[in-house]
Amino acid sequence: MHRQGALDRKETQAGAGAGTGNGNENTISSEGLPSYSNYRLRLNPNTDHKPDNYEDLQLEFSPLLFSSLERYLHPNLLDESRETKVQYIKEILHRYSPEGDRTRVQKHREYRQKIISNYQPLHRELFTMHAENFFVPTFLKAVHDNTEESFKKIMVEPIPGVFSFEMLQPRFCEMLLLEVENFEKWVHETKFRIMRPNTMNKYGVVLDDFGMEPMLNKFMEDFIRPMSRVLFSEVGGSSLDSHHGFVVEYGINRDVDLGFHVDDSEVTLNACLGKQFSGGELFFRGVRCDNHVNSETHPEEIYDYSHIPGHAVLHRGRHRHGARATTDGHRINLLLWCRSSALREMKKYQKEFPNWCGDCLRKKKERQRLKVAAIKNELIKRQGGEQQATRETAA
Repeated sequence: MHRQGALDRKETQAGAGAGTGNGNENTISSEGLPSYSNYRLRLNPNTDHKPDNYEDLQLEFSPLLFSSLERYLHPNLLDESRETKVQYIKEILHRYSPEGDRTRVQKHREYRQKIISNYQPLHRELFTMHAENFFVPTFLKAVHDNTEESFKKIMVEPIPGVFSFEMLQPRFCEMLLLEVENFEKWVHETKFRIMRPNTMNKYGVVLDDFGMEPMLNKFMEDFIRPMSRVLFSEVGGSSLDSHHGFVVEYGINRDVDLGFHVDDSEVTLNACLGKQFSGGELFFRGVRCDNHVNSETHPEEIYDYSHIPGHAVLHRGRHRHGARATTDGHRINLLLWCRSSALREMKKYQKEFPNWCGDCLRKKKERQRLKVAAIKNELIKRQGGEQQATRETAA
């Protein structure tokens, strides 16, 4: 990561269209406001700063993104008006999300609202976070204590960067499975076209699309982010501010397996909901950056994880993995792809090799080894020359 400090300045012009301009009384216009787009985000959040609340504004991006990014603002911006901060953050988000992407987001928002307006939930208690009813006590205590020791106490780390632990209560798993079945039944009866979780899964549903986005935001913010702050700080674990939440299904007449891939996330939570099944192991093959995503796998990076209902696995999105065939029964998993807009913005300035990529680390160590070997050889040559000169002088 580029490390010229919090006072770095970036030579770019202000992003166009920073204001929403829809005439709503809670809409902030950028007209007449100064541009601060030449200020770069801080590398680390200002933990002492309490960000403004943006929930009352009509914004094209999630208010959570604004509150999260505010902690990374240049010191000169922290005490500016909320209007100025909104303008600056929107300029960043516009660069991060091109106009074509924003148009797709708006259409998706309208699609999602149409579903939510017509779908009748089976278990409404699932749509609001009730931690005591969702999670097992050991997981709740670990998050409440919020220390590396408390998290490691409930976890197993079979290979570096892959953590498994018990998380979900059986009743929550059962209710969520029934809710997904109810939604799929509604889709079938209404002949509503739904979007599948991603390009690789032909079965499953996006939980955010039928009303669970607020609950999953709370899930990420209050439970996944505290763990990621400790376990995955080098990939933006402390600044997770958006998610993609979905359920995937494997088995007969469903997806059978999943090919080798990386996730579009900084941190991924994968929790097994059930049901009865055989096979379906996750196989991990090492963490890679974009430059080395297709490089060979080394023996120490190979690991297969067997799913247990109610248990979860947490890993970097860039940890290469796939799912083996589910050979019998029906396996359903909850996935939460957690993302950091701050990290994705700052990655533009990254100059050095990432310190979390297996191949980058190997190449770095190899360069260091060669450097040490060269210095050693040079010293040996010098020492040999000095010894030779001494013998000649003595002769």
